[in-house]
Amino acid sequence: MTLPNGLTPDAARDKAARAYELDRAHVFHSWSAQKSLNPMTITAAQGCYVWDGDGNRLLDFSSQMVNTNIGHQHPKVVAAIQEQAATLCTIGPAFVNDARSEAARLIAERTPGELNKIFFTNGGADAVEHAVRMARLHTGRYKVLSRYRSYHGGTETAVNLTGDPRRWPNDHGNAGVVHFFGPFLYRSQFHATTEAEETERALQHLEQTIVFEGPSTIAAIILESVPGTAGIMVPPPGYLAGVRELCDRYGIVFIADEVMAGFGRTGKWFAIEHFDVVPDLITFAKGVNSGYVPLGGVAIAPHIAATFDDRPYPGGLTYSGHPLATAAAVATINAMTEERIVENAADMGERVLGPGLRELAERHPSVGEVRGLGVFWAVELVADRTTREPLAPYGGSSPAMTEAVATAKAAGLLLFVNFNRLHVVPPCTISEAEAKEGLAILDQALTVADGHTV
Repeated sequence: MTLPNGLTPDAARDKAARAYELDRAHVFHSWSAQKSLNPMTITAAQGCYVWDGDGNRLLDFSSQMVNTNIGHQHPKVVAAIQEQAATLCTIGPAFVNDARSEAARLIAERTPGELNKIFFTNGGADAVEHAVRMARLHTGRYKVLSRYRSYHGGTETAVNLTGDPRRWPNDHGNAGVVHFFGPFLYRSQFHATTEAEETERALQHLEQTIVFEGPSTIAAIILESVPGTAGIMVPPPGYLAGVRELCDRYGIVFIADEVMAGFGRTGKWFAIEHFDVVPDLITFAKGVNSGYVPLGGVAIAPHIAATFDDRPYPGGLTYSGHPLATAAAVATINAMTEERIVENAADMGERVLGPGLRELAERHPSVGEVRGLGVFWAVELVADRTTREPLAPYGGSSPAMTEAVATAKAAGLLLFVNFNRLHVVPPCTISEAEAKEGLAILDQALTVADGHTV
């Protein structure tokens, strides 16, 4: 027997042991206290599965960082990278290359409205950095508004825009960022009891924030179309349309962060399409080529792009539109179109994941709420359904969460975990059988979590 990478299990274990030894000796990990780390080693991946250093196969319900939308090792994308490497490995961004040109065309075809100019970056965080820079230069203003319970990246501006605890050690209050509360009915800040009330009161709060901060000082409002890491809170009807109207009224640029929610994750090419809203700028990364080679970017509306028709845009990157990355994007987008992968994500969410998760919620007292779209779902775990006390504190973990996640892993399921939530975010290519396999293992993990409820 061999693994998808051609290694025997024994050879894979030997290689994994060596990789782990070198990792602990030399690799500095992100978002982690280094001394206590015990990271999982991955030796192979294929489709919706990964193999760990001990040879165990796990169903990847995390899509790694919610980015392998097309699954692992898709042959068309692998072949495209190999072909591009044999033709033109790299070239400076000042020069035209066909992979970048075609990737830009394919992305522009799929963006809503007329966001037809594409600026390429290395990933999502620097896409956010450049979107904010464009908005500031376009408006001549500096402040940017973003919501609590959000994540926009780890670079300086992006992490200050972020509305979760990872911002705190990096926030010195001088980034020109103002946070506000977005809609989240399950834990409403507005004492709302219906989605309509939540929308109305959240928009009133946002407008009050704009007025009190001074509309003439605000360059942009940035929102994840569907917040990802912070909890997959699908905006209630009318909210994003209301944000669009407020931005138009006060001359503010509306930036939709689609880094995690874009490229099929919610069952549409871009999550904002669910809400019939066209932003001024869209940031993207992750699913654009499933992370096979780092790539991100900004899709730009004509009125923003026109600002730089005769005025140089003061920004750029050595690897902007890198041929290997954009060739991977071309292959990814074409494969997703030809194989109807976006449609599959929508179908799996509507027929399998959504109903399956709601059925689990009915049976497990540890589940406070399930919510999501497509292959983008959160399971909110609580210690008490009546009080909605979370099973882990905001910004932290708990023995209960650790035990539930360990149960899932031992049974062959890799989950995306944040605070008191389990995120069900498999590749958009997942089959019905694979989705049901994952739900069955999740059932076991939730049984463990049930033991920690009152």
